[in-house]
Amino acid sequence: MTQSKLSILLVVLLGVPLAARAQLADACADLPYFKLQAVEITKSELVAAGTTVPPPYLGDPSIGPLPAHCRVDGVINRRKGIDGQEFGIGFAVALPQPDAWNGDFMMQGGGGGNGFVTYPTGANYSGDKPALTRGFAVASTDTGHKAKTGPFDFSFMRDQQAYLDFAFLANAQVARVAKQIIAHYYAKPAAYSYFIGCSTGGREGMILSQRYPTVFNGIVSGDPAMRTGLSNLAIAQWIPVAYNQAAPKDASGKPQVDKFLTDDDRKLFMGALMKRCDAKDGVADGMISDPLSCDFDPEVIACKPAQTGACIAPEKISAIKKAFAGPKNTYGSQVYPGFLYDAGITMQGGVSGLLALGKNGLFGPYTTATELDVDKAASRASDPLVEPASTNLSTFSLNGGKLIFFHGDSDPWFSPLDTLGYYKSLSESNGGSDKVAEWSRFFLVPGMAHCGGGPSLDHFDMLSAVVDWVENGEAPESVIATGQAFPGRSRPLCAYPKHAQYTGTGDTQDARNFGCQ
Repeated sequence: MTQSKLSILLVVLLGVPLAARAQLADACADLPYFKLQAVEITKSELVAAGTTVPPPYLGDPSIGPLPAHCRVDGVINRRKGIDGQEFGIGFAVALPQPDAWNGDFMMQGGGGGNGFVTYPTGANYSGDKPALTRGFAVASTDTGHKAKTGPFDFSFMRDQQAYLDFAFLANAQVARVAKQIIAHYYAKPAAYSYFIGCSTGGREGMILSQRYPTVFNGIVSGDPAMRTGLSNLAIAQWIPVAYNQAAPKDASGKPQVDKFLTDDDRKLFMGALMKRCDAKDGVADGMISDPLSCDFDPEVIACKPAQTGACIAPEKISAIKKAFAGPKNTYGSQVYPGFLYDAGITMQGGVSGLLALGKNGLFGPYTTATELDVDKAASRASDPLVEPASTNLSTFSLNGGKLIFFHGDSDPWFSPLDTLGYYKSLSESNGGSDKVAEWSRFFLVPGMAHCGGGPSLDHFDMLSAVVDWVENGEAPESVIATGQAFPGRSRPLCAYPKHAQYTGTGDTQDARNFGCQ
C-alpha cells in the first residue's frame, strides 16, 4: 500500500479498528485485479467522507457531502470503431463502506446524448438524500462513447455499435457488471436493484422494462425522451411554422418567431389561463393542479372587430391553438400529441416555454418557413431501435417489477400527453387500468419544465416511493413535492387519474391540507 493511500485511509476511516481499515482499503485497491470478461477496471480509490461533487448539469447545486465510499471506474468492450476512434462503455460504481451498505443497488440514467460518466451519487429525484448517502451502491455510464462537443453530440451514431449501445444495450451491460462488482466487494449480491432517470434517462428506464425485464426490480422514468424525432418535429418545425404564419417580419421579409408575442401578450394570455384553471383545485396559487380538466380556450382573448386593447390578434390566437394541438398529417391523424396549457408555458431561459420562443432552439436557429409537409417530415422522424414503444411488460410485472412515470406539465420538449398516452396504452394491453396500477403509476408535475424548473414544485423523492413499493408492497398514491419556485409550499403529486385538491380548511401552503381526487 502506498503512503498516499494510507494517508487517505487515516482521514476517511478514523475511529475504525486498524484491521478493518486495512481490510477495507485492500478490498477497494484490489478491485482492478477482479477479472470479468471484456471488462477493464481502470481505477479504484477510497473517497473521503464529506466529499462534494459537481452536479451533472450546469446550474444545479453541488451534490454532497457524501459518505466515505470506494469509487470504481471501468470500461466494457473497449474497441476501435469508425475512423479509428476508440469506443467502449465507460462506467463508474460507488460502493459505500460495508457497514453502511443497505444491501441494494441503484443505477442512475443519463441525459441528452450521454457521452459522460457522471459521478454515481444517485441524486436523481431522491429528495434530500442521494442514494449513495442512504447506503445504496450506485452506478452510472456514458452508454458507450465520449461526447466531444457537449451533451447533445450525436456524432457517435455513425458507429453502428456505439449507436446500438446508446439505443438499448449499454445500461443492461453496466448493470450486470456493477452487480458482479457489488457481489465481489461485499461477498454477497444486491438484494434489490433500481433505476431512476429523466429525459434520456427516462427513455432508458422504459427500454430496460421492455427489453431487460428481470434486471431491475423498480424503475422510475421521468419526462422520457420516448420519440425524440417526432417531438423535435413538433417543437422545431410544427410550432415555429405555426407562429411564423402570424409573426412580424424583418426587413428582408422573414418572420421573426422571437417577436411572435410581446411580453404584454404573454401576460394577458397567462392571466386569462390562470383565471380559468388555477383555482379549480380549490385555491388560486399560481399552479394548475389538474391540467387535463383545464378547459381554457384562447379564443376568449382574441381581438374582436375594432377592439385594440386587452386582446391578442386573432391570427396569433389561431397560430397558438394550432401549435398546441400538435402536428397532424394530411389525413388529420395525430403525428405527435399536443401540449398542455400550463403555468410554465411563458417561462424564459435555456429551455424556454412554448409561448416564449427565442431566436434559437436547442439545436440552432428556428426555421423561418411558413409551411410544413408533415407527412414527409414524419416519415423520417421515427427510430424504432431507440424508441421504447412496446407495451408487453408481462415478464417485468410478473417478476414483481414496479414502474413509476412522472412528467412535467410544462415540459416544452417532450409532451406529457405522449407519456400519458403510453401509460394508457400500457393499461389497454395489460388488463386495464386497475390491473396496471398494481405495478405501474403515473404522476403529472404541475408547472414543471423538462425534468425540473418552471413555476413548479420539482423537488420530490421517487426513490423512496419505488423502494417502498418493491420491498414493502406500499403502492404510491401520492408523493410530496416542494421547490424553490414556491418557498415554504408543499403539495402532493397524485397518481393518475387523480390530482391534488384543497380540502377547504388549513394552511394552503401545506400538503397535509390537500387530498388526491
